[in-house]
Order: sequence, then C-alpha cells, then structure tokens
Amino acid sequence: DTGATGEMQAPTTWRSLSFWSLPDCQKALETMGAIVSSTKTRFRNRIRVRPFNPSSSNTNAPANQPDKASAAPSKTSVLVAPAPSDTGATGEKFNVYKRTMETGVSVFSQIVPTPEALHLLDSVKGEVITFLILGASGDLAKKKIYPVLWSLFRDHLIPTTSIFFGYARSQLGKEKLLEQLSPYLKVDEAHKALFEQFCDRIFYFAGSYDKEESFLALNDELDKAEKHAMDTYAQGKRHLVINRIFYLALPPSVYMPVTENLKRQCMQHRGATMGWRRVIIEKPFGKDLDSSNLLSRHLSSLFKEEELYRIDHYLGKEMVQNLMTLRFANRIFTPLWNRDNIASVQIVFKEPFGTRGRGGYFDEFGIIRDVMQNHLLQILCLVAMERPTTTDPEDIRYEKVKVLRHTKTLQLEDVVLGQYVASHIPGNADSDYGYVDDETVPPGSKTPTFASGVFNIVNERWDGVPFILRCGKALDGRKAEIRIQFKDVPGDIFGDLVRNELVIRVQPKEAVYLKVLVKTPGMAFKASQTELDLSYSSRYKDIVMPDAYERLILDVTRGSQLHFVRSDELAEAWRIFTPVLKQIDAGEITPRPYAYGSRGPDESDIMIRKLGYHYTRYDWIKSGDAEA
Repeated sequence: DTGATGEMQAPTTWRSLSFWSLPDCQKALETMGAIVSSTKTRFRNRIRVRPFNPSSSNTNAPANQPDKASAAPSKTSVLVAPAPSDTGATGEKFNVYKRTMETGVSVFSQIVPTPEALHLLDSVKGEVITFLILGASGDLAKKKIYPVLWSLFRDHLIPTTSIFFGYARSQLGKEKLLEQLSPYLKVDEAHKALFEQFCDRIFYFAGSYDKEESFLALNDELDKAEKHAMDTYAQGKRHLVINRIFYLALPPSVYMPVTENLKRQCMQHRGATMGWRRVIIEKPFGKDLDSSNLLSRHLSSLFKEEELYRIDHYLGKEMVQNLMTLRFANRIFTPLWNRDNIASVQIVFKEPFGTRGRGGYFDEFGIIRDVMQNHLLQILCLVAMERPTTTDPEDIRYEKVKVLRHTKTLQLEDVVLGQYVASHIPGNADSDYGYVDDETVPPGSKTPTFASGVFNIVNERWDGVPFILRCGKALDGRKAEIRIQFKDVPGDIFGDLVRNELVIRVQPKEAVYLKVLVKTPGMAFKASQTELDLSYSSRYKDIVMPDAYERLILDVTRGSQLHFVRSDELAEAWRIFTPVLKQIDAGEITPRPYAYGSRGPDESDIMIRKLGYHYTRYDWIKSGDAEA
C-alpha cells in the first residue's frame, strides 16, 4: 500500500510461516501491525474471504491480490483467502494480507492453521458452545477446568459466543464462585478486558444431583443463558446452533443419576437449533471389571459412544502425544522396536508428596486404580502398539485395544506393593507422618501407596520382554518417564560395556535422550557413556507447552476422540487388573513399608534386577540431574 493513493505493490519478498496454533498465528499478525479482534462484530469487519486463482504458477506470490476497495472500510485491513495448494491437518492454507494506510506497509504471509485455530472462525459461522461444569464448586473445577477454559477463551481457541455454566449443590451464586476461582485464574494487564468478557459469560445454578426437577430447572437456566449469549454476543441470530458439553467433575457415585437426568432434561434448547452434545467423564471409571461394565452399560443406554469422552489427562501431555511420532515417523526405530533388540521397558511415575489430608479419598482406590490402571497402562499401549492404518482416532484406538488383548492378566507374584512410613526429613513436615498417621485414613489400612508390576504382552513383537510399571507417593522426587533399555552388544571387544537406553521424560523438564557410548576424550581408548539429548527447554525455548487439559478439552470441542478411552479399551484394562485388586481388597497381601522420600521398597529394585534390567548412573550435564 503506497498510502493515500491506495495503490498496491507486490512485496519483494514473501514469507511462508507454519504455526502450531492460533496464538502463534495472532503473533504473526500483530508483528505485521494487524489487529485481530476477539469479538464477533470486530472480527467480521476485519476478515474477508477472497478466492485464489488456482491456475497461478507462482507459488511465492498471491495469484489474486485484494483490490483497494476491499480495505476501504477500515484503516487496518486483514484479508484471509484459501491458498492454491492444500496443506496441514485441515487440508487448508490461508493467505493473509495486511494493509495499514497510516504506515503504507504491505505484508503477505501464509499461515497453516490446525483445527484449533479454525475455532475463531466458528464465532462467525454461528457456533455457540455451552460448557456445563457439574461439580463446579469442587477442587477439580476451580483449580483445573475453569483456568483451562479461561486459557482457551483468552487464546481464541473456542468461539467468543461460548458460555460457561456451573452447577453444584453448594449455594454459591456467581459472585461467590468468581471469588473462589480468583486465585487460580491468571490474568495479565493485556488481557483484563478479555477477562471481563470471560467473567460475563460465567453462570451458576445450585441444585441436586439426583432430583429430576433440579435438572428441569437447570435446563430452563441454560436456555436463558444461551438466549443471553445469542442476544448479547451474536446479535440475536436465532439460527445459531447450540452445542453443549457436559463435564462431570463429580464423584463416581453420582455418575448414574446425573447422566440419566441430563439425558432426560438437558438435551434440548427451546428457541434454537440443537447441535451436538458431548459428555466428559473423569476417572475412575469404576473400581473393577464388574463396576466398570455396569457404568459402561448405563452410559451406552443413554449416549452414543461418539458422545462419550472418558478423560485421562495423561493422554494430553506433550511427550505422551509425542510417542506415536517418535515411533512411526523415524525410520531408525522401526527395525529396533521389538523383542530381538529391547531387553525391557519401564514406565515410571513418582510423586514426592504423600496423601496427608486427602487419604480418605485415596484409601478407597489405592495407587493401582489411581495411577497404574489408567495413566501408565495408556502409555504402555502407545509404546507397544502396532503401526495404525491411519492417524484416524478409531484406527489408533483399535491398535491400543489389540495390545491390551495380548496382555496377560496381572498375577500377585508379579507385583510389589508398598506403603510409606514417617522418615522425619529435616525441613519436610509432611515426612513426619506415615500414610496411616493421617487422621482421614482408616486405622490399620493396607491400601498401597506404591506398586511395581510386571506385564507380559504375548505377541510376535513383545513376547518375553518385561514391561515394568512403577508408581508411588512420597518418593524421592517428581518424575514420569519411559525407559526403553536395549540388549547387550554381542561380541563386546571393549569390555564392561553398558546398555543403550532411550529415555522419554514426560514430566518435569520434557526431554528425549538416548544413552550411547563414545570414546573417552583424551589419550585413553575406552568407551564411556554419554547421551544424545533433546531437552525441550533448550530446543524449544520460546514454545509454551499447553496444559494437558487444554489439549483434551479442545479435542472435545473438535469432536476428536483420539486421546480418550473407548469402552472396549476400558474393559480390557480392568480385565488385566481385577483379579489382583480383589486379592488386595481382601487383605491377602500386606504392603511393604518404605521411608517417606525414598525410592520405594527395596523389593521392587530386587525384582527389576532379576528381570534383567541394568541400572546405570551418569551426570546429565544439560539439566544437572543425576540419572539412575
């Protein structure tokens, strides 16, 4: 743009930019001096869709530049048009122009948005999403769900016409709810106005979980809130489609009456077209195979499988989602990923704190139900699964179920259980209390706070390779990782070689590193251990990793079930664990004591060594951590 004349000149250089998500797209636009509005009205005034000439052979410049009249209504104009070639997960590429009459700058950029980024366009298309959080007064809702919804709203990853409706038994009211949410909602100066918009979209209603009349009244309140959204945020367009997400942040004991009442009373909107309805269910999904099957039958009688989203937040973590790419996009691992080369697989979850103050809830489930049967078993599936036909969610979940069907039922002799006791660590007041010292825990409880289990997958790829799952509370650090140890080098000519090991650090300090051997620097000719290291904090310094719940809730709005648990998958998981769980519940095994802040029971390390795992130790220079 040459200024007042309005004449267009093609830039001498063109930039092609590919971005992971909408916030990155917005950063690019802001760099160019453009303002992408967060409200429907301003957004529509700034964005125009223009077709491209597909016959253009020049891929470096736009085939059809916008004319000067298209930018006349505003001083700053942003135009979006489909590109001549498809790209990205959505099959769409957008060409973005920006013209600023004051500066006379003309900039072109190509942006490849993933489906997340396209949610901003939904507010123009006429999508309204109502998030109904059942159990809105609970810790999960306050500490996790509402902060995640604020993050998604702030980053324009959900429509600006969305509303957030809380429901619980507590007689709070909206103002009291906002007061309780305040410590967990992080707002910087630049987003204060947007945060006010978010708060304006929050509603609250108190009622019972088991009374039909409460849910009838709830649906009336939802209708009112959605009408307010249409009138206020969408200029009263009554043709809008109303979509509803029901998030059950509730104790499992009320899942059945709540879902039944939702189905009967809250599936329709009076005065607007009803779109999709989706139900998010938090673990635990039952306590054993029988109770899980009962819940699954109940839910399947009310909802279709594609409407159910059984959430396991570990499936939303960056490094867990990275497993498929690491395995199937790198040719180097294809011939190695089998029983001929891999000696063992360990999947480890450690927390440095106990259950003090929360022991009553934990005692009902124990560490196996809380962590191993869901989080760690899901990771096992991703490590061991065969290459899916496509990246379609059903193809991937089909392969995960196959792994579980080939996995033997866990036996008591393959398990080491532990329970932490006081160790009196200086400066750590919690270490003065063992598990049973907690007043919320029943006296003499035998509930394990630590478990190691050995799993055997009987198929051509993995037969004979032990998969060791370890998890525990009050251990010597916070860590979740996958350790794939390779077999010894045949014909060792150096003497005393240590094994190669691929480590995928899930949390904290996300990383992928491979332990390898190299010549020791200097005059000596011997092998020493080092690592090929991809530490995300170093390689991707400017990338902010989204919270696992952000990814998963966004997946729900997109209708993607890739990172959620299917009913047959759930049944197979419980089939593997139920016999051992019944023996533990019957008190047939007493967990071994281990000191608060230790590695866990010594018997666990002994069992792992007997399975052929070789412990090594070295200093991981990149992070300063000592690894074992």
